[in-house]
Order: sequence, then C-alpha cells, then structure tokens
Amino acid sequence: MGLIFAAPVVFVLLTAVMSDDQAFTADLWPREWHWENFIEVFEKAPLVRYLFNSMLYSLLATLGMLLSSIPAAYALAKLKWRGQNVVFLLVIGAMMLPPQVVAVPLYDTWSSLGLTGTLWPLIVPYFLFDAFSIFLLRQFMLTIPQSYVDAARVDGCTEFQALIRIIVPMARPGIAATALFCFLFTWNDYFGPLLYTSEVKDQWTLSLALASFKGMHFVQWNSAMAVTLLAMLPAVVLFVFAQRSFVKGITFTGVKG
Repeated sequence: MGLIFAAPVVFVLLTAVMSDDQAFTADLWPREWHWENFIEVFEKAPLVRYLFNSMLYSLLATLGMLLSSIPAAYALAKLKWRGQNVVFLLVIGAMMLPPQVVAVPLYDTWSSLGLTGTLWPLIVPYFLFDAFSIFLLRQFMLTIPQSYVDAARVDGCTEFQALIRIIVPMARPGIAATALFCFLFTWNDYFGPLLYTSEVKDQWTLSLALASFKGMHFVQWNSAMAVTLLAMLPAVVLFVFAQRSFVKGITFTGVKG
C-alpha cells in the first residue's frame, strides 16, 4: 500500500527534474537531472508572493475556525438548552450543502461590500461558522466525561472557564485533527481563490499559480510538477509533525465516553 501511494509522488519528482522534451514521454527515467527547474519556476512566476497568500489564507482560516467552532461544539456537546437538537440538525444539513449552490449569492454579497479581488471573502466565513469542524469537535467532546465539567461548575468555574481550563486541554487531539483538516482544505482550495481572485494576480494562491503553468496548447510539465512538489511540501511537513495528534483525534472522534 505504501508503494502504491508513493508511486505518484515519485513520478511527479522524476518529471520535475526532466527536460522539456522528455517530460511526459515513454521514457520515465530522466536522461539528465535538471535540479535547476526548482529555481527556474521562481523566475517564471512570483511564487514567493503566492506562497505568502496561501499561508495567509490557510493560517487565518484555521485560526478563525478554531475560535468559532470550539465554543459552538462545546455548547452542543456539554450544555443542555432548548432547540439544541434542531441546531445540531442544521449543522448536519450545512455539511451536506454543496458550496457551489450558494456561490452566486455569496459572491454578490461580497461584491456589494467591495471585497472581491481579495482573500477576505474566503477567510471571514471561518470566523463565523464551519459546519464540518463543529461536527467533528462536538463528536470528540462527547468522549470527555460530563463529570469533569460538572466538577468545574461546583468549584465555581463559569462555562467559559470550564471550556478553556478543562475541555480544551483534554480535546487537544481532536482540535489538532480538525485544524489539520481545515489547513489542508484551504491550502488545496482552488474553487474559492479562482472565484474571488482570478482577475487580481497579486492575490493568487499556489493552487492558482499551479494552474497558470498549464497553457491552452502547451504545458511545461516539468515546471508544473516542480511547482506541485513545492506546493505539497508545507502540507507534508505539517502532517509529519502533527501525525500523532491527528491519528489520535480521528481514533477517538465519534466514540462517546
């Protein structure tokens, strides 16, 4: 299984160091190793700027998701209030709603606010609501015994203090998994940046930059694969460092204690 998943990455690497005339031919092994391709792509496009835009989008979106989803998940998992089940069903329904369905009214809203051509229409919604993150965090918080929260209340903690001092430290694996999901989704997002920033190149992300290496009649496959590897690198490094928390968070999610 490891070889099966590694084969495409090896193919991308080999293509990235090939010459233009050899890339995507029957000769899969490079006749000459052109490591300078990784340097030339920075001369063909402002990749540093696109990398900064991608990092800004992913980091701020992940931060906004955590600030909005953790309290919402706590309210759905550890509090009892009228209409709780209805709100949870609305969250489930929002998860199943394709983003393309609301793309036109959302674009019209952001256009009226004068924010199209920037990344803010992609970042701000994460500070307000993210259905999948709320669902995932709620399911993990259900695995934390209610007795911990009740004991904190008896000791005089407010709900906010119980959340920060009790739930958040115990839910770190679930929070890490949710944050990683959000970061990877926004890092690889193509539809959102294309919709809002396609006409403003200074606001492009790496996903749009990668598409710019593919012309209508000619594709520089070695350059495209080099950019692909550079775009993959931050996500791979993040996953390697967060792998233990990610696996632990996914393992316990959905198992009610």
